[in-house]
Amino acid sequence: MARIVALTGATGFIGSVLRQRLLHLGVHVRALSRHSGGSEDATEWVHGGLGDIDALDELVAGADAVIHCAGAVRGASSDEFNQINTEGSVRLIESARNAGTCERFLLMSTLAARYPGLSWYASSKYAAEQQVRSAARDVAVTIFRPTAVYGPGDREMRPLFEWLLRGWLFTLGESESRLSFIHVEDLANAVLKWLVAPEAPSGTYELNDCQQGGYDWSSIAAIAAEIRNGPVHQLSIPTPLLRGLAWFNLYFSRLFHRAPMLTPAKVRELTHSDWSCSNGPIQKALGWEPQILLSRALQERWF
Repeated sequence: MARIVALTGATGFIGSVLRQRLLHLGVHVRALSRHSGGSEDATEWVHGGLGDIDALDELVAGADAVIHCAGAVRGASSDEFNQINTEGSVRLIESARNAGTCERFLLMSTLAARYPGLSWYASSKYAAEQQVRSAARDVAVTIFRPTAVYGPGDREMRPLFEWLLRGWLFTLGESESRLSFIHVEDLANAVLKWLVAPEAPSGTYELNDCQQGGYDWSSIAAIAAEIRNGPVHQLSIPTPLLRGLAWFNLYFSRLFHRAPMLTPAKVRELTHSDWSCSNGPIQKALGWEPQILLSRALQERWF
């Protein structure tokens, strides 16, 4: 196993879980943070962001492996996403390559990168994948494309699951849309499998909870209905209404210089008809298999 792991996004949802798992295994974790202090554990904190080359050089100095989880999920323009997700990723791989000790680099991307034309976010993550590979040279680059990630600490999907278990499912897009999910603990396990593999696979891998074909809205409602032993009412949010709200949100976000989550580009993501994927390639490369289906997570309130 790597002696020193450099980690970005260590205070975020996925990064926080991963950092704790690494520390529990006795790994020396060096983490990047824009804040002056970090948690009171064995993490070695480096103050700075993805735009600070000196901080990135300090982060990766002597590191055997780099795990890049940091990124922007909110933004009012394509430039805002590109500056962090694309340019920041390239700066990090260049620092890792120049350090001379990094053997493997994991880029935490997104399933949305499969369709870069859908949104600014998807485009910036796809561009990051391509440019990181080009800049890596002799550093082995692995790219993970997880689908919708949820679990304890997630603030985006938790309210939706809570409403679901109260008997209300808010649906977007077409009724037969295919969705997929992955629990954050399963994603962390996949990263640990990558870290201890004798050789890091140089490829792009999609990850989900292994539900064959993913889920549609009706199957999600059926799972919740069985758990709560009662009906689940589906409320469809009209796409034109969602687009209108997104334009309104984008306008005021730009006016007040804030980074919005809901934008017209994001609506295209949310209403896309097929977010199913296959774990076959990553299972073959790393021997990883997820353990937590959505039904189990909802039953045990593990979100």
